Amino acid sequence: MEKIDLKVKRRDTGKTKVKNLRNAGFIPGVFYQHGKESIPILSDYLSLRSIVFTNDTKLVNLFIDNDEPRECVLKDVTFDPVNDTITHFDLVGFISDEIMMVDVPVVLVGQAIGAKEGGIVQHTLHKLHIKCMAKDIPSHIEIDITNLKVGKAIHVKDVNIPNATIELSPETVIVSCVLPRAAVSKAAETTETPAS
Repeated sequence: MEKIDLKVKRRDTGKTKVKNLRNAGFIPGVFYQHGKESIPILSDYLSLRSIVFTNDTKLVNLFIDNDEPRECVLKDVTFDPVNDTITHFDLVGFISDEIMMVDVPVVLVGQAIGAKEGGIVQHTLHKLHIKCMAKDIPSHIEIDITNLKVGKAIHVKDVNIPNATIELSPETVIVSCVLPRAAVSKAAETTETPAS
C-alpha cells in the first residue's frame, strides 16, 4: 500500500465545539487502536482529500500534534447528505499481525461485452467490506468485467481476495450490465398482445 503523511491535532469533544470546528473549516475525526483509548482529532479538508477521494486504500502515517507517527488506515468517513462534504472520519491503528475489518475500493477492469451490445454497466458496490490481517490489506480490488454480458452480474460470491474474507452477503451485486430503459420499454411494447 502507498504511504501518505497526515498531520492532525487533538480536539475537544462536545456537539457545540464540533459544530464550531466545522464552521471554521476543520473536520473532526477519531483515531482508534486496539487496547488503547481513542483520540479525538481534527484535520483540514485539503489534507484529507488524498486519503478519502481515491481508488486505493492508503497506509497513513498519522502525526498527532507532532508526536511520533502512528500507522493507520481510513476506517470510515461520513458525508453531508446535502452538499457531499466530509463531516467526520475514523482512522484505525495498523498492527501487521492483527485482524482488521476495512473497506477496500473496487476498480473495474476491461470493457464489458454487454456494453458493446448496447447495454449499460452499473457499478453498484464501489467498496468491499473485508476481514483480513492488517499486513494483507489490498490497496484495491480489481474486477475484470470483460466477459460481462447484458442481463448478467458479478456478485460477491464471484470474487476471491487472497488471505481475506468479504463480510457481505454472497448474493450482493457488485456490477451488472443492463439494457437502457428505452430499449426495455421498446422490447415490452413489441411483446404485448394486440387488442382483439
